[in-house]
Amino acid sequence: MRGLFILLLVALLAGCEKPKLPSPFHAGDVSVIFTQADFHLTDHNGKPRALADFRGKVVALFFGYTHCPDVCPTTLADLAQVMDMLGADAGRVQVLFITVDPERDKPEMLAKYVPAFHPSFLGLYGDAQATAQAAKSFYVAYQKQPTSSGYNMDHSVGTFLVDPNGRVRLHAPLAQRAVWLTDDIRLLLAGI
Repeated sequence: MRGLFILLLVALLAGCEKPKLPSPFHAGDVSVIFTQADFHLTDHNGKPRALADFRGKVVALFFGYTHCPDVCPTTLADLAQVMDMLGADAGRVQVLFITVDPERDKPEMLAKYVPAFHPSFLGLYGDAQATAQAAKSFYVAYQKQPTSSGYNMDHSVGTFLVDPNGRVRLHAPLAQRAVWLTDDIRLLLAGI
């Protein structure tokens, strides 16, 4: 009887707790993990860039490479669809593609490849050390994998969403629905 009374008391006390509301976002909240995330790279136009350069905009950022057979072009195509869905708000969003293959992804290649998906998209590159530092800052892993015709790059997937204040807030998994990404970006633009 005493055990039943204690269980009932615990249940009643738990009911007094303030209810936790579900997150308004579809993507996972990573704001606690990425308090110091940044990069120091160069865009495909030759301009040095850091995350602070994009303050005032929501940044959708992901790591990949131009020779990627599937994940990277699919992600870029999905983000182009998001930009179309955002309409006039697309001007307040910057998509950044950070290459993990600086050996092959030269500025000329990035300048042709990345904006082919949407003219506002920027490709970012650095030397091996700058690339490693940027990836480490976002806990992104990548590794060269030899193939019969050269090599591929295995790399972490997903898109980071950075709010207009420059804080990394969300991580959307690979193949996140474009409408969900659009919803999350609109919430960040609204200051949520």
